[in-house]
Amino acid sequence: MKAFLILEDGSIFEGRSFGAVKDVISEIVFNTSMTGYTEVLTDPSYAGQAVVMTYPLVGNYGICREDMESLRPWPDGWIVRENARMPSNFRCEDTLEHFLKIHGIPGICRVDTRALTKLLRSKGTMNGMITTGDHWRLEEVLPKIRAYRVQDAVERVSCEKAYRLPGKGKRVALMDFGAKGNIMRSLQDRGCQVTVYPAHTKAQEILETQPDGIMLSNGPGDPKDCKEMIAEIRRLYDSGIPIFAICLGHQLMALATGGDTHKMKYGHRGGNHPVKDLRTGKVYISAQNHGYVVDMEKVDSRVAQVAFQNVNDGTVEGLRYVERPVFTVQFHPEASPGPHDSAYLFDEFVQMMGGNV
Repeated sequence: MKAFLILEDGSIFEGRSFGAVKDVISEIVFNTSMTGYTEVLTDPSYAGQAVVMTYPLVGNYGICREDMESLRPWPDGWIVRENARMPSNFRCEDTLEHFLKIHGIPGICRVDTRALTKLLRSKGTMNGMITTGDHWRLEEVLPKIRAYRVQDAVERVSCEKAYRLPGKGKRVALMDFGAKGNIMRSLQDRGCQVTVYPAHTKAQEILETQPDGIMLSNGPGDPKDCKEMIAEIRRLYDSGIPIFAICLGHQLMALATGGDTHKMKYGHRGGNHPVKDLRTGKVYISAQNHGYVVDMEKVDSRVAQVAFQNVNDGTVEGLRYVERPVFTVQFHPEASPGPHDSAYLFDEFVQMMGGNV
């Protein structure tokens, strides 16, 4: 079946429909990872977005459920050059097409993803519409496409109630703004007893449990939309309990302590982003997924010091706070592009809580 991707600037890309057959309007972003499409699909940070995979062949090893970062996929749409219909891998449990279909996610293949990515890089992230057939009129759909905005994303992906994971070590309260499963596993691998809390949990409820440390997770959307959560994070910061934050959590902590954020032209999404540890001078290969960034100029050196910086564009990749046992990173140390380049940050967190690794 014929399908089209219509961008808010009027650009039209023709391809073939696969996965679920339905129309969807979303924010169109690209990911430069060569592998790991299962992890990308199940990363809650993609809620409200349709993903363009720049690697030309996707689906060749099928779906391996052990690799999923959450219980379901989150993107609104999936855009690829070629969909491998007959995957070959001993771990394969499903095809990409069937996985998208059962979860109601429309896909479009045979798209010139190179041209599409170059357009998004030059003009910036745009909204777009995936549609099948030729029933649409450009003058009618463009106003709807341009009006789209990602809303209530964190509320959609966060857990509904608190739950505890096994562990006998340090007690960690994990704020779930859209947490990837490997964050929890990374803490459990270090013996931590993790309790996961919904995004809107009040700081007082967490502090009453007297955790040894607090983890702020990744998540989707504009951090400035999370006003109530930012206020509660400020209370967590003031408690003096060790805090480690990743991605959206990093941005929310910056906003809670007087910093600022802004939307990037096209964001960082992929498994090949170099970040530099400014203390040691070492450069690590990181996985990233974000469209917003902490403003370098608004970081008050009396509050926090820039600890990591992106080698490609110089943007803030991590902060260490001056007066509190708090450090935050924009990238994903729980992911494995390096493959374990920055996993040591979880060790640092455990040591901050007084534990041994």
